[in-house]
Amino acid sequence: MHNKVIACIDDSQYSESVCDYAAWSAQRMDAPLSLIHVLGDTKADKKQNLSGTIGLGSQEALLEELASLDEQRAKLAKEQGRLMLSAAKERVQEKGIAEVETRQRHGELVSTLADLETETRMLVVGKRGADTASAHGHIGTHLEQIIRTLHRPILIAQQSFEPPKAIMMAFDGSATTRKGVEMVAASPLFRGIPCHLVMVGADLATSREQLNWAQKKLTDAGFDAPASIIAGDPETVLVEYQENNQIDLLIMGAYGHSRIRHLIVGSTTTAMISRTRISLMVLR
Repeated sequence: MHNKVIACIDDSQYSESVCDYAAWSAQRMDAPLSLIHVLGDTKADKKQNLSGTIGLGSQEALLEELASLDEQRAKLAKEQGRLMLSAAKERVQEKGIAEVETRQRHGELVSTLADLETETRMLVVGKRGADTASAHGHIGTHLEQIIRTLHRPILIAQQSFEPPKAIMMAFDGSATTRKGVEMVAASPLFRGIPCHLVMVGADLATSREQLNWAQKKLTDAGFDAPASIIAGDPETVLVEYQENNQIDLLIMGAYGHSRIRHLIVGSTTTAMISRTRISLMVLR
């Protein structure tokens, strides 16, 4: 049964915020929390040509030394991961989470998370992992693959955490965002937090009807739900609205109506993950 908040822990600058968002979410939803660290391939690059100029004995000695180095590297990576998980567990316990599961897995990150999907209620990840930590303005190398693979809400944490005081949903009337409205209305995660609904495009009767449905769904569930239709470029409009209304968390569908035109993730979603300075939840 998918009931856990699962948080991905690595040695990037986002990990503390990932811990804080995961602890906050688990408390709000009264859900079990699981911290996971995935150990990738720690072997050295063996593309060197070891034949030709050195004798057979020297070649065998070098291969043995490389194998020994690989073994040491693997042990160090495992111990580093164990220490990171221990520190993460301590951090979330300080936030009031008494029971915390920690797991270290070997393998590829995306496939590991896919294997855990059946027990995942929500995934919390950093905007970038350690391998792309300095790539400002870009999303992590694995993030698009995770969004494409998992059919669970994914909370993408920025570097700092504050409990959200106002959230915003980019609503386009698609099945994904309608499902997202129903999820927000039913879940305790955002209960008591104003949820702004923003639709980008022309103020047409059909659009207004869809937006009114979403607003009623949220207000009936007890939410303060300001709703707006704003013309313009989605990437610009959403960022400006977020900044002007002190929005702390943005909720978007991974794909909108234009899904067919985008082979991976909807272009607006990818751009918003890259551009926005607040944390973001992506829905499938």
